Amino acid sequence: MRLRLSLAALLVMIAGLGNVLLWSSVAQAQQRGDTNTDQTTAHQPSSRLSDSDIARMLPATDMGAGVGMHHGARLDTSDDGPATPFDAAPIPSNPLAPGADAIGSKSCASCHALENMQAAHSLHVASFRAGSASSGPQAACEACHGPGSEHAKHPSAPGLIIAFTHDAKTPIDTQTRTCLSCHVGGARQHWIGSVHQERGLSCTDCHNPMTRLSAEGVLANDSVNQVCSTCHQDIRAQFNRRSHMPLPEGQISCVDCHNPHGTLTQPLLKTDTVNETCETCHAEKRGPFLFEHAPVAENCLNCHAPHGSNQENLLALPVPMLCQQCHTNTDHPNDLLTRQSLRSGLVPDERVMERGCLNCHSNIHGSNDPNGAKFHQ
Repeated sequence: MRLRLSLAALLVMIAGLGNVLLWSSVAQAQQRGDTNTDQTTAHQPSSRLSDSDIARMLPATDMGAGVGMHHGARLDTSDDGPATPFDAAPIPSNPLAPGADAIGSKSCASCHALENMQAAHSLHVASFRAGSASSGPQAACEACHGPGSEHAKHPSAPGLIIAFTHDAKTPIDTQTRTCLSCHVGGARQHWIGSVHQERGLSCTDCHNPMTRLSAEGVLANDSVNQVCSTCHQDIRAQFNRRSHMPLPEGQISCVDCHNPHGTLTQPLLKTDTVNETCETCHAEKRGPFLFEHAPVAENCLNCHAPHGSNQENLLALPVPMLCQQCHTNTDHPNDLLTRQSLRSGLVPDERVMERGCLNCHSNIHGSNDPNGAKFHQ
């Protein structure tokens, strides 16, 4: 009897050990399979981004104003709120085709295959397609170009689709209003009434959202400076002068001082005054000073040419002629110094050698020295 129990117990122990070994081998096989799967996945080439990937990667900042848009509301172009999200982009109305209906981007691509291929990689088209779950399939094209049913019926008739060129029948106001329906507020809150808007400029004069010509800003040229110099060629020529702002060297750009979309100032400065703009970089000239120089406190442009000059330090005139615009026949010198008084002139005067007035009045922007009333120190 004892022999039978011992034999039974031995059989149970052998069976249990077999199960343990079998489970261990299965676990090891599963682990090797997981490792191989991970390695295979790691070595697989990454596929192109899908619409869901783009939708997940869209920035959240400045894209949260779509609550009202989902209920049919439209932001006013003077509103200073955040921009419209891509999934709530409205279909703009075309005043030249008031009865047109949206037909969807596939209908557009059936004729405009080349444009569809060229713009497929652009941020606007990819983002509109990613947000089409809320705005419908028409968002990719008709969110900017308006409803296209009338254009599809009469493709050769001008004005039935919103076009963004000056030779198109679409009014400039309609073109800019279409862009501002999403890009409202922020840096563009003063576009209405700005000098660029009054001159009849359209957004596409500076931007091209259908292709990638610039690193940022969907510009119509390689850089901001090249876009601005397309019209402001006289200003661009001033940067070729002997003394100039470091714009050609790439250290600054036009938008460091100006906001092309409009400001409260006539020259589109990003600050309220010229002095505030200059003092953004030249903080040592800001003051306050115990002894202030009146023309310096009034406007830096009284003495300096902001873009470039043939005189040192961007001066508008050579010294002492610049100083004598205000200081003439008072105190010393009591005689008017002219270009003939320079070292190269007919009657050289020792008082205007080298730096002229600045030989003695060195702290011309202002002085905090107790003896600095004449800006000597």
